[in-house]
Amino acid sequence: MQKKFTKIAKISLVLVYLVIVAGAVVRMTGSGMGCPDWPKCFGYYIPPTDIAELQWQPEREFKKGQVIIVDEALWVAKENFSTTSAYDANNWAPYTKHDYAIFNPFHTWTEFINRLFGALAGLGTLIMAIASFAYWKKQKSITILSWVVVFAMGFQAWLGATVVYSVLAPAKITIHMVMALFIVALILYLIEATNNTSKSLKPDKITRNLIIFVLFTTLVQVVLGTQVRQFVDVQTDLYGEDAPNLWLSNATLSFYIHRSFSIIVVLLNLALAIRIYKLNLGYSKINWVLAILLLEVISGMAMYYLDFPFASQPLHLVFASVLFGFQFYLVLEALNAFKTMKTL
Repeated sequence: MQKKFTKIAKISLVLVYLVIVAGAVVRMTGSGMGCPDWPKCFGYYIPPTDIAELQWQPEREFKKGQVIIVDEALWVAKENFSTTSAYDANNWAPYTKHDYAIFNPFHTWTEFINRLFGALAGLGTLIMAIASFAYWKKQKSITILSWVVVFAMGFQAWLGATVVYSVLAPAKITIHMVMALFIVALILYLIEATNNTSKSLKPDKITRNLIIFVLFTTLVQVVLGTQVRQFVDVQTDLYGEDAPNLWLSNATLSFYIHRSFSIIVVLLNLALAIRIYKLNLGYSKINWVLAILLLEVISGMAMYYLDFPFASQPLHLVFASVLFGFQFYLVLEALNAFKTMKTL
């Protein structure tokens, strides 16, 4: 089982990244409120495809918790019942989490698919945690951290619910994203800790500290990016998607900081790469860092100069999360280089 654990952890990591991709698509398409409740969607396990399913109808059976839209508001069935020829308000209770009551089948199913990916990733991490019991006698930290991942996934699901209940509050979206990166970091640690392949890595304190600092700058840039994304959403609502460059007319300070800070991030990563190559430290993931960083810069420039071409926004977010993953793995390699030196 120990030999299989690393493979299961890698699959779990891929599944978590699929959730990040799906979440980015939800954000790009404005589908975050496609399901106004949680964990169900309009009170259904399988969401509706037509507005008629969310309208009151005579001679129809409703189950407790199912939702209808009446007078631009959500109403929840109090109990299981069948309607008569006249609407009876006593059978319904107002939905009190928020007042968003818009049904768009595309948005609903986009958000629903995102939740399915989340459930699949949760199942993957649960299987990983069960498999981690093989390490309990010799390396308890692997088992403990594996179960921390499971609980973190549960907490992430709860955060997703709070995002919906807050009608996509920017601060909660940011926390939701940071939590996803925390889960990625935990799984990467488990992969590295159980990877039995030997590596020829040289310890270097300055490089180690620089890698940690670079990782921190990426995290800051991601947080700034989520705030900029919220600003873009607001501007799009004001000016419409067919009004290029107008959203920049009232650009906030966070936008300019995010844009300027990206130059610092690029320069720091280049300095790190030059040092790793020059000292021949053996940190192979730096090649991936540079490749993903290039894609991140290209997607960012495309959004700015080409007025947000299709898929550029989710790609920008996904590239940032992948970049974080490779940088965190560099941190693990740098720390392991010092561990190996102490054991020699």
